[in-house]
Amino acid sequence: MKRAEQVTFGGGGLERAAHLRNDAAALDAAWNSPQAQVLLVWRGKPLTRRGAETDPPCGLAWTDPVHPLAAGRRDAALFLGLDPDGAPCFACDLSDWQPEDLDRDALNSFADASEQRHPGLPEAHVFAELRRVMARLTPLEAELAATAKALLSWHRSHRFCACCGAPSDMTQAGWQRLCPSCKAPHFPRTDPVVIMLITHGDSVLMGRSPGWPEGMYSLLAGFVEPGETLEAAVRRETFEETGIRVGAVSYLSSQPWAFPMSLMFGCAGIALSREITIDPNEIEDALWVGREEMMTVFGGGHPVMKPSREGAIAHFLLKNWLADTLD
Repeated sequence: MKRAEQVTFGGGGLERAAHLRNDAAALDAAWNSPQAQVLLVWRGKPLTRRGAETDPPCGLAWTDPVHPLAAGRRDAALFLGLDPDGAPCFACDLSDWQPEDLDRDALNSFADASEQRHPGLPEAHVFAELRRVMARLTPLEAELAATAKALLSWHRSHRFCACCGAPSDMTQAGWQRLCPSCKAPHFPRTDPVVIMLITHGDSVLMGRSPGWPEGMYSLLAGFVEPGETLEAAVRRETFEETGIRVGAVSYLSSQPWAFPMSLMFGCAGIALSREITIDPNEIEDALWVGREEMMTVFGGGHPVMKPSREGAIAHFLLKNWLADTLD
């Protein structure tokens, strides 16, 4: 697919500079570089900036390494890499900070619209849910934010050695955890997920999971199982959820999806039938949507279905399907 890397979180141009991760002197030099910048992250939310008080966040907000909130976390900073101009990029977790009047219900909601302001940062800088702002980030900002969020999520969920159970230590500037007891190394985990554009003639298969907001439908998706190819996963997941058999399967595009740390493999599949039999333990509803009807959905005029979330690979694949640019 020629437009594959135009998907959000793809093609940002970050130089990950893996050769520096185990070089303490080089990392110190990078941290102390006048070009160095630090992304603060609170509970998975990157620090973002807005132009005016009423404007939504429109980009990442970077902090200088000498700022107290960054300098005090130097030992736990993640080295993300170098931007195209050679500026070192780091990320620091600020999750130990407790905001006043925290709305926990908003944090736990499907679409967290809450924002948190730290008193030590500019008024226009707020921590915002990445899914809310992802479509307004530059490709490089999106890649950096997704990398930081996924790495920090992995560190939070893998604090103990999987071999002996002892607490492990962060090494290689955040790209490894090492057990001091049994010396076992552990590396960041990425979970493969297939998301499939299943078509039959001029229609596409859409579904919704229980608990999703009203009107939200998306392409079918599911985790790839051990010993399974992407093609087999597409066929299995589609049949399990809707009872539809799939024939030819092809790869389209991928998207890092840091919620919490997945890699979405966008695939196209040709359905061999149209009759839907849903598994209520898997999904709540599934239906075929014709091209003209999907155009109405994208235009916001459909009586039931809302457009898929902009920035998600489902939106990207559907948009290219409508424009006939999947090649």
